[in-house]
Amino acid sequence: MADPRGFLKVRERQTQPRRPVPVRIMDWKEVYEAQEKGVLAAQAGRCMDCGVPFCHQGCPLGNLIPEWNDLVRRDKGEEAIERLHATNNFPEFTGRLCPAPCESSCVLGINQPAVTIKQVEVSIIDEAWGNDWVKPLPPARLTGRTVAVVGSGPAGLAAAQQLTRVGHTVAVYERDDRIGGLLRYGIPDFKMEKEQLDRRLEQMRAEGTRFRAGVEVGRDVSWEQLRRRYDTVVVATGATVPRDLPIPGRELSGVHFAMDYLVQANRVVAGDSVEEQIDARGKHVVILGGGDTGADCLGTAHRQQAASVTTLAIGQQPPSERPGHQPWPMFPTLFEVASAHEEGGERTYLASTVEFVGKDGVLTGLKIAETEYVDGKRLPKAGTEREIPADLVFLSLGFTGPEAASINEQLDAEVAGNGNLVRDGYYMTNTDGVFVAGDAGRGQSLIVWAIAEGRACAAAVDKYLSGATTLPAPVAPSDVSIAPL
Repeated sequence: MADPRGFLKVRERQTQPRRPVPVRIMDWKEVYEAQEKGVLAAQAGRCMDCGVPFCHQGCPLGNLIPEWNDLVRRDKGEEAIERLHATNNFPEFTGRLCPAPCESSCVLGINQPAVTIKQVEVSIIDEAWGNDWVKPLPPARLTGRTVAVVGSGPAGLAAAQQLTRVGHTVAVYERDDRIGGLLRYGIPDFKMEKEQLDRRLEQMRAEGTRFRAGVEVGRDVSWEQLRRRYDTVVVATGATVPRDLPIPGRELSGVHFAMDYLVQANRVVAGDSVEEQIDARGKHVVILGGGDTGADCLGTAHRQQAASVTTLAIGQQPPSERPGHQPWPMFPTLFEVASAHEEGGERTYLASTVEFVGKDGVLTGLKIAETEYVDGKRLPKAGTEREIPADLVFLSLGFTGPEAASINEQLDAEVAGNGNLVRDGYYMTNTDGVFVAGDAGRGQSLIVWAIAEGRACAAAVDKYLSGATTLPAPVAPSDVSIAPL
């Protein structure tokens, strides 16, 4: 530890600066700016190098957080990125998009603001890219074994990179016209510019990973054909079935799933032409759901110059400080102000949507009521109904699971009652040689879990193909307690 009294001398938690709101809502560039190096070193120096670093417990990847905090403190960036890449294939993604459960587990957080772990992480990889320290790592030899990875989100890409590096020939299939999954079309550029994704894909191509965009497995090529063509198949399609709200007026024009809106906006930012684009300009927008996807819709609507944006959440407003029933080192549910919330809009809690109101088939408003709890259920409170104007409503209510019908029909892969694909302690489905990683097997989750499962699944696939593996397996599947290796 470079400075054993760092956490005593620097008590203030200083996070990354954000561009001014009036400036950033005029473009789609990232909200955050780089932290000044001296400030960053001081913040990294607050890490106590605990005897038992609970930040490891909070991070599914097992990131070596105290080690690279110390290296940043001592301005050893090249060594820091080596330690960071040892456990995380894509720190430029997690450093921008992960909600940082590691910080909730930080020992310093017991009685002081936690170390800015996420900020240090993203600074390490940004410096590494800037200094050309990130190089392709092609395998020393090829094994002659082949793997198809279906889905190019974080789980699929992590599995593909790990398997390519140990010598297997890997092809990644993606139904969209560009590689990246939700990283490409679900995450707005103001949270992560696509340069971050593109240069990582170039590294993977240089290592030997092959990409097949615009191919929908189950339709353009069957799952059965893919299984015959490759030695193994990894299903990493994510949990993409959105949760609907089947109430009166759902059929009105103007009610959309959040992801439909975000995908179109991302395509336009990428330079594509989108016919009949869902555009919030000059409209009253209502977002149902207060999570990250809702915040992404909020920031997108601001940049499209919506007349107003209101976010409705059916539950209670979370507390601003850790509640007693979620003690350290648990990941607490807290009231958070994302960058999009700083930019404007109204947030309303305990609001139940009763009906979509419209005229001539077009949405004009929402009928809402206060939420009350009856026998543990959240219900609209009688007599509190009111109507608010709305030209657009975005349903940001989460996802119910993967689109599993085609793989179930064509490969007889078992689907659990919750809609997820069933896998054993080695990430394999009931169909021999077919594995599942990420949200398709565990349900909607965090990007850090997707990468961790992609890495662990790669280790299981390598062992299946080679009889043994040197790849790390950071986590077991969520529905079993058996370690993957």
